[in-house]
Amino acid sequence: MIFSLQQKALRLLAALLITTVSIPVARAQMPNDAIYMGKKTACLAVSYSHSSWEQYWENTFKRENLNIGKHTTQSVMPMLAVGITKNLNVIVAVPYVWTQTSEGNLRWQKGFQDVSGWLKYRFINKAGFSLHAIAGGSIPVTDYVPDFLPMSIGIRCKTATARLLASYRHKSGVYLTASGSYIFRSKITIDRDSYLADGKLYNTNKVSVPNAYDAAARLGYLKKAIQAEAYVEYGACDGGDYIRRNDMPFPTNNMKSTALGIYAKFQPKNIGVNARAVHVIDGENVGQSTAYSIGVLYQFRYAREAKK
Repeated sequence: MIFSLQQKALRLLAALLITTVSIPVARAQMPNDAIYMGKKTACLAVSYSHSSWEQYWENTFKRENLNIGKHTTQSVMPMLAVGITKNLNVIVAVPYVWTQTSEGNLRWQKGFQDVSGWLKYRFINKAGFSLHAIAGGSIPVTDYVPDFLPMSIGIRCKTATARLLASYRHKSGVYLTASGSYIFRSKITIDRDSYLADGKLYNTNKVSVPNAYDAAARLGYLKKAIQAEAYVEYGACDGGDYIRRNDMPFPTNNMKSTALGIYAKFQPKNIGVNARAVHVIDGENVGQSTAYSIGVLYQFRYAREAKK
């Protein structure tokens, strides 16, 4: 039920913060938008997220589990976005995640999950239309348990993601973006000698996690210090099996979800705040979760302009 949403990076953050210099325009950016940091500028963001569900889809059957009650996942994630050029940005993030339930005796899990890195390149930018190629990957940073879903904080596989994003922004500030991604996922190792998947018994501790894909559309407004948008997202595994009746989920499950969300940001100068809310309206082998997040942003120059 938990997607595998990834400490040299932290040392890099400290080094960059030592050289910060105030800049006049501040706009934070993410791996799924058309916003870029300027050359020699960076943005450090820290966000808190809370997601919970009481009902879930076992295949297509929507049900609840009174032995779990309300399931909650929370996380705190620092993220750094760095402008290499005006058309090339690098983004790094690593979340600390913890899970809990309101009922039952399943042991709650917590810890750092996966470190993620992204390259975002704008190769067309003309008359309000832009096209972006985004590549990313993630690697687990701790030895957390991947096959204790829904309590696991992730599924501990390595990933590689290819994304294409198209955006049109009108001079009024109204914009529309559409994106699609394909996520390659590695095999994982579990703490048992065999497992059941797709009706078969596998006598191995190596599990093939299905690849995944997603698509999203966003309609919003961005001008000066204000950004607001509404969006729809769809994500699914490329294959996989279903949760067995009255059983726990497993990393081989074909998880699918459709979600609606809203996002807002206020960033008048170097410091800003943002907030997000999203609700899963349909799915398979996932919880019907409602999630929200809040964050703070700080933008700075990490290198001085050369004197002429």
